[in-house]
Amino acid sequence: MSKRALITGASRGIGAAIAERLALAGHRVILNYRGNHAAAEALHARITEAGGQAELACFDVADADASTRAMQALIEKDPEPISIVVNNAGITADGPFPGLTPDAWTRVTRTSLDGFFNVTQPLVMPMVRKRWGRIINITSISGLIGHRGQTNYSAAKAGLIGATRSLAQELAKRNITVNAIAPGLIETDMIKDLDTAMLKKLVPMQRLGRPSEVAELVHFLASDNAAYITGQVITIGGGLG
Repeated sequence: MSKRALITGASRGIGAAIAERLALAGHRVILNYRGNHAAAEALHARITEAGGQAELACFDVADADASTRAMQALIEKDPEPISIVVNNAGITADGPFPGLTPDAWTRVTRTSLDGFFNVTQPLVMPMVRKRWGRIINITSISGLIGHRGQTNYSAAKAGLIGATRSLAQELAKRNITVNAIAPGLIETDMIKDLDTAMLKKLVPMQRLGRPSEVAELVHFLASDNAAYITGQVITIGGGLG
C-alpha cells in the first residue's frame, strides 16, 4: 500500500537512493534537505519523471523551531499521516578529540541525534492512532565500533542506536517498528576526498558499498514483510564491523 514517507537529508547520496527506491515502490515521498536546492530539485524531477510522487521540504533538522514549523505544516496539509520516517540526515566534523571544538561537537550531535527527535516525535502519535508505522534510523558502523577522529560522530550515531532500541520497545504493541541501519564505507560524497583504494583494503569484500544497497534494506524494513522486525541494528559493511 502507498504510504507517505519522509526522508531526511534526501538531496544526495544514501538519502537520495532511499527516496528513489521508496518512490519506485509507490510511496509518496517527502524530500527533506537543508540547502542544496539544485540537488533536491533534480531528485524531485527524476522521481516525478519516472512516475513517482514527491514533494520538497526544505528545513534544517538540527533547528528545533524550524523543524516544528515544517512538521506541523506537513501534518496539516494532508489527512494521511506520515507513516514511514527515514532519519538519514547527518554530517561529519572529524578531528582528534583534544582539538575538537564545542561547535564541531554540537553541530554533529544536533544533526544526527536532535534531528531524530525533532522530526520523529511529532509523527509518533499519528502513527499510534493509525496503528501502523515504520521508523528507520540511518546510523553508522562508527556508532558501533568507533573510529579515530570521529568521537563526535560516533557518539551521535551510538546515541541514535540507543534511541532506536528504546523507542522500539515503546511502540511495538502499536504495530510500529523502529530499526537502525549501520552502513560502513559507502560510495558517497562523505568519503569522496579519501583514498578509496586504501579504504577498500579495510573491507573484507574489498569494495565500497553502494547507496542503492542501503536503499534496498530500507525498502524491506518499510514493508509489511518486515512487520516482526523491530529494535534491530543491521550493518551493511561488506564484512566490516
